[in-house]
Amino acid sequence: MEKRITNPWKWQNERGYVQAIEVTKPEGTLYISGQTAIDANGISSNADMRTQLTLTIENLEKVIKEAGYECKNIVRLNMYTTSTDELFTCFDVFLNWIALHNIKQASTLLEVKSLFEKLKIELEVTVVK
Repeated sequence: MEKRITNPWKWQNERGYVQAIEVTKPEGTLYISGQTAIDANGISSNADMRTQLTLTIENLEKVIKEAGYECKNIVRLNMYTTSTDELFTCFDVFLNWIALHNIKQASTLLEVKSLFEKLKIELEVTVVK
């Protein structure tokens, strides 16, 4: 697999994403359903945004690893949140996670009216191999 990033500007670098990423010659592509802060028993978290974001990332990593892929090969990451204001108070959790795995992904962030039950954040990704 080969990846090529296109960033006509520099400002997106501080926000944790790239403008475009081209993938050629992939061995496989993994499309992951939106992951949230639901525990192994299927119970949705009603914790604060920071706690939910951390658990959501842990769940996402589990799916990626069990499918035989690596976080560093995430090429698309969509974020859905019930509060961008609340998300930005703990955005360091997200930025530290993408830095840890050297993730360079195209992204979309959307504030939505609600998510399932009391959930505050959902991450949807595409990973290549």
